[in-house]
Parts: sequence; structure tokens; C-alpha cells
Amino acid sequence: MADETSDGSVRLDVWLWRARFYKTRKLSAEQITKRGVRISRNAQVRRTNKPGTTITVGDVVTFGKSVHIRSVEVLAIGERRGPSDEAKGLYRDWEDDL
Repeated sequence: MADETSDGSVRLDVWLWRARFYKTRKLSAEQITKRGVRISRNAQVRRTNKPGTTITVGDVVTFGKSVHIRSVEVLAIGERRGPSDEAKGLYRDWEDDL
């Protein structure tokens, strides 16, 4: 698939869509472009507004979802947009640990 790379990374917009944070990939890309996303990797934080930014397992993604801010750790890249139970296995919500 063109959205995944051989090093185990995937486009940010694709991953947010697969993890079911957005109903369509287009909505995911629009939200990233408009509001931006923070990605934490190896204790380094960067902000991006580019849907094509790649993420890997272990990254922490922080983004706005309606009026809430979500921070999730990427546990798996996933291969498709599957059912809700499968999507929940792609991430660990940091809110659950509070």
C-alpha cells in the first residue's frame, strides 16, 4: 500500500483514520492541516500541519478532537480501517492513565 513505508511507518492522516478518530481520511487530513498535531518521539516534540507526516509505533500523537485534546500512544500501525475493537488496539489513550 502506498500509505505505508518499508520501515514500519505510516502517514499521520491514514493512521488517525484507521484508528477511527475521524470518519474519513479527508476529514483527518483537513483537521491536521487546520489545527495541527504534536508528535512526540524519543523525548523530542514537533508540531506539524502536514497530513503526510510519518509516524511509527511508540510515537505520542496529540491532537484536537471537537473541544477536547487527545493524547494517544501509537501501539500499532494497522493494515486497514477495521471495526472499533480492532481500531482500539492501535493506540493507548493517555487519559485512561490519569
